[in-house]
Amino acid sequence: MSRTPVAVIGASGYVGAELVRLLVRHPNVTLKGLYAHRHAGHEVAKDFPQFAGILQARYEAFDAAAVAASGCEVAFLALPHGESARAAKELYERGLTVLDLSADLRLRSAEVYGQWYQPHVAPELLAHAVYGLVERHRDAVKKARLVAVPGCYPTASILALAPLLDARLIRADGLIVDAKSGVSGAGREPQRSTHFSEIGEGVRAYKVAGTHRHTPEIEQELERAAGETVRLVFTPHLVPMTRGILATAYALPTDTGRPAHAYADALRRAYEKEPFVAVVAEPPDTAHVRGSNRVQVAAWLDARTGRVVVMGAIDNLVKGAAGQAVQCLNIMRGWDETAGLDGAGIFP
Repeated sequence: MSRTPVAVIGASGYVGAELVRLLVRHPNVTLKGLYAHRHAGHEVAKDFPQFAGILQARYEAFDAAAVAASGCEVAFLALPHGESARAAKELYERGLTVLDLSADLRLRSAEVYGQWYQPHVAPELLAHAVYGLVERHRDAVKKARLVAVPGCYPTASILALAPLLDARLIRADGLIVDAKSGVSGAGREPQRSTHFSEIGEGVRAYKVAGTHRHTPEIEQELERAAGETVRLVFTPHLVPMTRGILATAYALPTDTGRPAHAYADALRRAYEKEPFVAVVAEPPDTAHVRGSNRVQVAAWLDARTGRVVVMGAIDNLVKGAAGQAVQCLNIMRGWDETAGLDGAGIFP
């Protein structure tokens, strides 16, 4: 099989480097170009020493026409919100398959996007973009040429809750998601809030009371499962670790008479054929999925309070970003879905 030439645009950040890590050992692709405008000319292995002796490449300044002329068939975009949509439009119109890891193409409504981000610069793309959560939209991803790779918090939250909404085991109202993330989710650019002395000995919530931008993305996908409007309470927290997301969700059951095992049973039925999702009996641990594209989910009934507790754990840089994008590409190209992604988590 001939290898597919791919480009990574925005390759100098954490997500971009994670894409490079996965793609450089992927059996079906060739890294044709790595683009990072401000780092153009830098040796990749000097910015990310883990690639020393593995990758002889320099970053290039991004130019859509040059990417297309280079023979690249696929482009991964690991760019900031707003900037990514412009690049996606230029590449998509030149015939490339585009996988966008920003939020620019995730929301189906340009109006909603504008409320949470900024005016959309390429709203015409939204009709063509497929939401790339493979476990929920595998058939649509297979046919796509433009994929919106889901966000990290939404991935953990949706995969935990959606099967229970599908089965009408929990109500669409009263949903609460309490989620914790490692600091790599904030990106590589220095920020005071992610300095070691600021985060190293504490845990803090941020963007509370419905102000986090992932809220409408989670609601949008849960509404697809519930068949009705969803308005949830979503509270993210920053914890002193590098990688990982643990989302703990609380829901009201539609029938208080169901046996306690009904909720975990529904997760098992939903994911019994999914290569990357494991339904576990003990509370999921981000350490058990670190460095992998794997997901752990679990569910319980708290009989005393009459609440259902559901959890999802992922590595935010892999299943929450780069790995999920590669998984989408595997599906789109008809390759083995686990190609380049079949490793277990790195533990301890």
